[in-house]
Amino acid sequence: MAREIAGWLRERRVAAFAEPEFASRAGVSSLTREELARTVDLVVVLGGDGTLLGVARLIGERQTPILGINLGGLGFLTEITVDEAHNALALVLDGDFEVDRRIALEATVESSQAGGAQPDTFRALNDVVINKQVLGRMLEIEVVADQQRLCTYRADGLIIATPTGSTGYALSAGGPIIFPSLEAVVIAPICPHTLSNRPVVLPDSFEFEVRVHADGDGATLTCDGQQSIHIGSADIIRVRRCAHPVVLVRSSHTYFEIWRNKLRWG
Repeated sequence: MAREIAGWLRERRVAAFAEPEFASRAGVSSLTREELARTVDLVVVLGGDGTLLGVARLIGERQTPILGINLGGLGFLTEITVDEAHNALALVLDGDFEVDRRIALEATVESSQAGGAQPDTFRALNDVVINKQVLGRMLEIEVVADQQRLCTYRADGLIIATPTGSTGYALSAGGPIIFPSLEAVVIAPICPHTLSNRPVVLPDSFEFEVRVHADGDGATLTCDGQQSIHIGSADIIRVRRCAHPVVLVRSSHTYFEIWRNKLRWG
């Protein structure tokens, strides 16, 4: 598929590049994923949502448009099918396309053990997740939202999800599906001890401060299911909206069509 797209682009005098492991097979010049994120005008992702999440994290402030071509079923992020790929690319080259600007989250871990070192900072398009490390143990998670105490959850973990991530892990935890253009986040406890602790939707302008109390091995912070770090009871996690959104080339499929097909509604 990459070779076919590269040839199609060359016929239209558009320079194409690929990651080293695919470049020779696609017949194009090689750039690392980091170099691609820094230099190109359009990123074409072949694969699934996980591949796109990894690329979106690298692009950062550049806001390079991402066109996701799904090689499996219809994805929530990689919306364009293989059969639609050439037509979608042609529309982009002609400037006849629309984009979604999806909010992303920035999670910073401030550790008392860091000894003055810079805090660890992560970027997530889908979600920031805190999970227990020991089976059978429960976490106590304090959450402050917009400098106001929200709740102290006793649960297996906590999910802070964007509207994009509302159809992922947060949905499995009982959270709502949020229309992608809404400026909101979902706070969803994972298997809460108190059954009345339900997922809540809050403005994305809020900054969240999270402290985790865990016996023994502590807990794990994971962003988009791809980056993880161990957190202890003395650590402070701050989660806020990123200053720069992730730009996705919109397909011809409506959000409702994607929901129906992906979730097999009706």
